[in-house]
Amino acid sequence: MYIKDGICYAGELVEGITITNAKPLDGGMMLVTFSTGEKRLFDTTRLNAPAFAPLSDINIFRSPRISHGTITWDNEAIDIAPEYVYQESYAYDSMKEA
Repeated sequence: MYIKDGICYAGELVEGITITNAKPLDGGMMLVTFSTGEKRLFDTTRLNAPAFAPLSDINIFRSPRISHGTITWDNEAIDIAPEYVYQESYAYDSMKEA
């Protein structure tokens, strides 16, 4: 756990990593691009806290925004730390896009 800018986050601080793009996919998956240029797959269905319940609404899930390097939804009512997304995501093989 760590505190940054007065906000408490789970996990370990990964200095300087931010999210530059988040593309919703089927089944609650997201293709996330980080400030390092790396793309990873993140499964939002694993977010079980009540704060993330609105993501079950497909209209909310499919409308992410990036704010200050963080994925947000529902006019920034929902957000998730980029460090957590990175730690809980999976390597993505971009060769499959070709």
